[in-house]
Amino acid sequence: MELVERVYRMTKTFPAEERYGLSNQIRRAAVSIPSNIAEGHARQSKAEYRNFLSIAQGSRAEVETQTLIALRLGYVTNPQVETILSLLTELSKMLNALQRKLAPHP
Repeated sequence: MELVERVYRMTKTFPAEERYGLSNQIRRAAVSIPSNIAEGHARQSKAEYRNFLSIAQGSRAEVETQTLIALRLGYVTNPQVETILSLLTELSKMLNALQRKLAPHP
């Protein structure tokens, strides 16, 4: 959820014409991450949970890509991007570890 907060703060500085473009897209992808984790956790099976974690991982990749696009367009600073990318890396590691823990063991 810290990532979502940071993304919302970062996108506040985007140009007005991006309100319904990149800003909206990156915010939706960021919100999708904890939402999918929560929804998966509420499901009845580990397989369903793993599926939702996979979707969260995809949204994480979207946020990463969109953050780099915002940097290339000059909408954000390097320090903002470094913070977001650091959180995304940490999140990816946690999602991978949880997916491994929930994987069926032979």
